[in-house]
Amino acid sequence: MSGSGEVEAWFAAAGARAEELRRVDALVMTAAPGIDRQLVPVGAQHMLGYGLMPYRPKSAKETTTWPLIALAAQKRHLSLYVCAVVDGQYLAEARAEQLGKVSCGRSCIRFTSLDKVDQAALEALVRDARTATDAGRNGYSAA
Repeated sequence: MSGSGEVEAWFAAAGARAEELRRVDALVMTAAPGIDRQLVPVGAQHMLGYGLMPYRPKSAKETTTWPLIALAAQKRHLSLYVCAVVDGQYLAEARAEQLGKVSCGRSCIRFTSLDKVDQAALEALVRDARTATDAGRNGYSAA
């Protein structure tokens, strides 16, 4: 698990976007109390990952770990990845229309400001992803 100093350095490295990242982080931590949080390497960068879970891509021979939820600052937006498939549907994609002014992929929610997101709907999405994962109903690694 990343130390709090490393996480703070990650926020600080985001410059002007640090406060927005902190707001999203607080939302995730409120919606999923007690979830672990650590930096996750992705290429030469890092994302803030929450809730490491077993993951095995179709092309891999071995199982590794991947965060249930991950937060990243992109060039023009923030990305919140919610890696949850329940009843054959990616939760982020299935609830995209409820989330406000966002752009969604299967598991990625992109937005420029948390103020443009329906925060109650996003909290429910995070909470439901955690609940499904804890109950063994997240089919993400098999998706």
